[in-house]
Amino acid sequence: MLQKIKTVPIAAESLGVRSMCTYVETPDLRVLLDAGVSLCPYRFRLPPHPKEFEAIKEARQKITEFAAKADVITISHYHFDHHTPSFEDWLCNWTDAETAQQIYENKIVLTKSYRADVNASQRRRGWVFEKTGGKHAKKLEFADGKTYSFNDSRLKFSNPVFHGLPNTPLGWLLMTTIEHENEKVLFASDVQGPMDNTTLQTILAEKPQLLIIGGPPIYLADFKVDEQQIQLGLRNLETLTKNIPTVVAEHHLLRDLKWRDSAEQIFKSAKEAGNKVVTAAEYLGKEDRLLEANRKQLFKDTPPGADFEKWSKLPELKQKRIKPPI
Repeated sequence: MLQKIKTVPIAAESLGVRSMCTYVETPDLRVLLDAGVSLCPYRFRLPPHPKEFEAIKEARQKITEFAAKADVITISHYHFDHHTPSFEDWLCNWTDAETAQQIYENKIVLTKSYRADVNASQRRRGWVFEKTGGKHAKKLEFADGKTYSFNDSRLKFSNPVFHGLPNTPLGWLLMTTIEHENEKVLFASDVQGPMDNTTLQTILAEKPQLLIIGGPPIYLADFKVDEQQIQLGLRNLETLTKNIPTVVAEHHLLRDLKWRDSAEQIFKSAKEAGNKVVTAAEYLGKEDRLLEANRKQLFKDTPPGADFEKWSKLPELKQKRIKPPI
């Protein structure tokens, strides 16, 4: 148990949304990691359920509240569930230009470079962010491979690592380590297990007491991702749980209702090593709310009203500009 570093998951799949936003506080530093949140616009041939919109609305409010407390806000990469864009979108991101300004204004914003080790879409998104939400920052700086000191605390960014497999078209991201005296928290967003063995060794070398990590996308197995790649991500996650006291396993891994079955050996190995694996919700002492993974059942058990049904039949562009009636 960490004594000097406080960690609070803000938004995550186990809390009903796509995100890994986390607040970390030391005696010298308050940092908000990956201040973004999204919903999948179309899963199981269905739009987000009203309960998902309620969850993202709540998550947005919490992100804004914790951003106000933070000294530093980080961006591991430029997917919209990891940073807040400056355009109106009530369908996927529950945001507008004012939201981004609220979050980033007068903050030190430390980001992944969009000029090196980046794919085309994230290069464009990073450039747009710098000109829009990022222009409100007190300081905006590319943090790739850099370490920042705040009295007795350090904020360390990895060199770019792969968003999953080596040479994936999804690009690269930064991992972040928050350190105070002899305590360490490591945040590894979309490494997907990790699926890259070099990323695995980088995490192990840091020796954090708490790891917050995105697991492999088992919901895409044999559809968009080869099953062998999924298994590699699961094996590497198991290796981490054998070596790190507490692992918060989240994100892509929890987009499948049967994720615990796939991760059974991970839980077993962690327990044998005297370590623990939890979701973000469990870390907070709450029950998991896997709303996206449970979308079909939500529509069956709690059918939306006529107003929502009418909204859901609008063209996507209009859905982005008109808040759903929830």
